[in-house]
Amino acid sequence: MNWYFWLKTFHIVFMVAWYAGLFYLPRLFVHHAMTEDPATRERLQIMERKLFWFITPWAVLTLVLGIGMGSMYFDWGHFWLQVKTGLVLLLVAFHLWCWKLMIEFRGPTNPHSHVWFRWFNEFPLLILVAAVYLVIFKPL
Repeated sequence: MNWYFWLKTFHIVFMVAWYAGLFYLPRLFVHHAMTEDPATRERLQIMERKLFWFITPWAVLTLVLGIGMGSMYFDWGHFWLQVKTGLVLLLVAFHLWCWKLMIEFRGPTNPHSHVWFRWFNEFPLLILVAAVYLVIFKPL
């Protein structure tokens, strides 16, 4: 049995779970930025917190398995892999930025407008498209 395929399978599954949360969390921020109702704000804060801490283990497992595959099966001299690793680091930064925004929402004012959060929500998609392209085509 080839362990690489098991690592790759679970890496992809965990990545999909992580991304599902990263797509939804900023949408919660959009609604949070639009509401003035204290009860709704409180409910959204709970939803954001639960979602963030639900997806964080998937992020960690994605990273651990990715590093495992990278250290066992890839030559780090390939530029496509270096670029993809940089994209993953950007995604980790996005995840941490979501944490920061989630904490800022606990304050009396919204950190940004709902329009800003709508654009913010598109960032993980750009990373996903670029990373999938690099993995499939290995152009560099």
